Amino acid sequence: MPHTGEWKVRLHLFEDGGTTKARAVIDTGTRELTGHGVAHRNPADTDVPEIGDELAAGRAMQDLGRQLVEIAERDIEGTGATGPGPRPAVGWPA
Repeated sequence: MPHTGEWKVRLHLFEDGGTTKARAVIDTGTRELTGHGVAHRNPADTDVPEIGDELAAGRAMQDLGRQLVEIAERDIEGTGATGPGPRPAVGWPA
């Protein structure tokens, strides 16, 4: 059965005094999740805001990914799905 979907992600970045914070919000249509990430610049390093943005945003997206995988794993368990041996840590069995 074919299925298509589109999930919207909003990424908010805040920088203050060498610390960049990111908040990533995903709307799946049935729920909204928020991931958080932080990056700290060493005071001795050159101030390159894009690097802080990349690190904080990447960490916020990793947080969202972790949450989505945890939800999927609970949903899989809720269906009563079982398989031979342990289930892979991420994704569906091949």
